[in-house]
Amino acid sequence: MNESLPADVAGVLTAVLNTDSPVHVALRRQIPHLSVRARCTCGCGTAYFELDTGEAEPAPTGSSTVVAAEAQLVTESGECPGEILVFTQGGYLSWLEVCSWSDDVEVTLDAARHWLRTRS
Repeated sequence: MNESLPADVAGVLTAVLNTDSPVHVALRRQIPHLSVRARCTCGCGTAYFELDTGEAEPAPTGSSTVVAAEAQLVTESGECPGEILVFTQGGYLSWLEVCSWSDDVEVTLDAARHWLRTRS
């Protein structure tokens, strides 16, 4: 895995892109070539990526911006305070967005990584 990709980002990407669909398989192959270009300054953990497209094949998502994966976050008490969205542009990982729906529960990338449940 690329050393410039923080563990929280890599962990959430791996958890959200966990299906055997051709899109998720292709996007997981991009992770070793991914680095974080910028992060949201609010502290949520949203990350914008840079990818060497010469090292990775595009996923079959089309040429526009696409939500390639999403996962609702569920706390230990069963609350759903937000979700994670993974966006692609032209078939390449573009950014990971942390969305919060709660004023009471802080939703960060570290919290999201903790709350993500393995989906079958």
